[in-house]
Amino acid sequence: MADKPVVIEKTGIEHIPAEERHGSPGRVFTLWFAANLTVADYVIGVLSVQFFGLTIPQALPILLLGNILGGLLLGLSAAMGPKLGFPQMLSSRSSFGRRGNYFFGAFNWISTVGWFTVNTILGVAALQVLFPSLSFYAGASALVVAQVLVAVYGHDFIHLFEKVMAVVLGVLFLGVFIAALEANGGQLAFILPLYPGLPPLRAVGLLLAAAFSYLMSWSPYASDYSRYLPADVSGRRVALLAFAGGAAASFAIEAIGAFVGVLTQGLGLFQGLYELLGSVGPVAILAIVLGAAAANVLNIYTNSLSALVLDIRVKRWMAVVAGGAVGLALSIYGQVNFVANYENFLLVLDYWITPWLGIVLVDYFVLRRTSVETSANPLMWDWKALGAYLVAVLVSVPYMVPSLNLGFPFGALAYVFGGADFSYFVSFGVACVLIFALRNTRRAPKDH
Repeated sequence: MADKPVVIEKTGIEHIPAEERHGSPGRVFTLWFAANLTVADYVIGVLSVQFFGLTIPQALPILLLGNILGGLLLGLSAAMGPKLGFPQMLSSRSSFGRRGNYFFGAFNWISTVGWFTVNTILGVAALQVLFPSLSFYAGASALVVAQVLVAVYGHDFIHLFEKVMAVVLGVLFLGVFIAALEANGGQLAFILPLYPGLPPLRAVGLLLAAAFSYLMSWSPYASDYSRYLPADVSGRRVALLAFAGGAAASFAIEAIGAFVGVLTQGLGLFQGLYELLGSVGPVAILAIVLGAAAANVLNIYTNSLSALVLDIRVKRWMAVVAGGAVGLALSIYGQVNFVANYENFLLVLDYWITPWLGIVLVDYFVLRRTSVETSANPLMWDWKALGAYLVAVLVSVPYMVPSLNLGFPFGALAYVFGGADFSYFVSFGVACVLIFALRNTRRAPKDH
C-alpha cells in the first residue's frame, strides 16, 4: 500500500492490518531528525551557557551523553511499532491493563499538550523578532491553526511534512552555524580553552536532565509513527534509525545553540541570534519557527491518540482540534516567566515517563509478554506493573528536586549529585528490576 498524504487518516488507535502496512524504516530517521531540528533543542543549547553557566567544552560532552541516553530509549520504543501495529500508549495496556493504563494515557496527554504549548510560545517569540508589531495572540493562533491542520490529515501527511522539513531545516540550521562562525571572523579559539576545568556538579545534572528529558520524552510517541511499517521489517534497524535521527539532530542543534549563546550573552534568546547574523538573521528566525512546527505536529497528533486511549469516544480529528485549542489557551497563559517554567517542565516530565518506560521495555524486550493479543485484549488492571511503578516512583522521591520546595523526603538524597535531580534514572532502574522480579516465569506467546 502506498502513502496517501492528501487523504485524511481515518484510523485512530485501532490495530493496523497487514494490507494497510506501508513505508520503509528510513522514514523514522527523517521524521525524528526533523522533529529534533527544533527550537526547544536550540534553547537548551543557549541555556547551557547563558543560564547554567557552562563553557562550550564543558557543555558539549554533557549534551552528547544526554542525547545518547534519551535516543536509546526513543529507538527501543520505535522498534515496538511494526510488530504490534498499535500506538505506543495503546500497547502500554499490555503492561498495565486497560483501566490501569488510563493514568499513563492522561499523563501523556498532559505532556504532549505541554510540549505543544512550549513550542508555540517559542515559535511566537521568534516570529516577534521578525515582526515586532505582531501580537502574541495573533502569532499563536496562526501557528496553532497551521499545525493542527497537518495533524488532522494524519500519519502519511505528517511523514511527508517531516521528510521535507528534514531537508529544509538541515540546510537552514547549517547555514545558521556557518553564518554565526563568519560573524565571529571564523574564530573558535575563544570558546575552546585547552583546559576548561570541571563544571559544578549541579550544573552538570541540570543540563543532563534537560538534554535527556527532551529526547527521551518522545518515547511515549515513538510507535505512533512506526506502526504502519510492515510487521516483518527489522526492529533493530528501526531502533537504530530512530536513535540516529533523533540524537544526531538534537545534539547538533543544542551545540549550535551553545555556540550562539556564547556570542550573544546578555541578549534575548532570538533577538541575539537575529542581530548576530545581520542579513542572514531572518533565515535563522525562519528555521526556528519551522522547527517549532516540525515538533508540534507530532505533539498534537500523539495528543489525540492519547485521548482515544482514555476511551473518549470522539473521532481522531476532533481530538486533534480539542488539543490544539487547549494548547493555544495554555500558551497565552504560560508566556510569562518562560525560562524557569521551561526548566521545571522538562524535569517534571521525567517523573512519570521513565518508570513507565522501564516496565514497558522489560515486558516487551526481556520478558517478551507484550503481543498484539495482549495489547488488544488486556486485563482491566495489572497490579504487578502498577505496584512496581508506584514503588519505583516512591524510591526515587529522595532524589527529586521539584520546582516547589515540598520538604522532606523530597530531595533528601539529592546532595549526592550536588543538588541535581537524578530521580528519573533511579526510577527507571528500580522499575526495570522490580517488574522483572514480579512477573512469573510463564510468558505470553509473542504474536508476530
